[in-house]
Amino acid sequence: MSAAKLLNGGVRQAEVARQVKVSRESVRRWSNQIAKQGMAGLKKAARAGRPPGLSAAELKKLETLLQAGPEKAGFSNGLWTLDRIAQLIRQHFQVKYHSGHVWWILRQKLGWSCQRPVGRARERNEAAIHDWKENTWPALKKKPSKKAASSSS
Repeated sequence: MSAAKLLNGGVRQAEVARQVKVSRESVRRWSNQIAKQGMAGLKKAARAGRPPGLSAAELKKLETLLQAGPEKAGFSNGLWTLDRIAQLIRQHFQVKYHSGHVWWILRQKLGWSCQRPVGRARERNEAAIHDWKENTWPALKKKPSKKAASSSS
């Protein structure tokens, strides 16, 4: 907008480029835009870069799908991988992401972090483990022997 004010004030394009610290080509484009549509033509510029593949509503739906678990999504075990999540996004939202970008979405957009699954046997019996810790282990545990009188007198 400061460049547009300078251009409207009669300052040459090269001088505007120097003052605003942009290329002459940018100032030329802005000048042409102002000539065609006025100052309002400059305000219509869209966000730079590639548009996001998933909207905010789709990100919420993705989070819901992820929280439901991999088995519900049709995978054989309860482990989410980046490739599986990319496949889920492709199936539900018709957007193709590289698995490395899926990690960025999880971390930056959803606030998730990497979690390692706890390696526990499916046959694990929590009640038996608790009983062993409370009753059996104290009987097996070595108790410190009572020390004799110190030898340093």
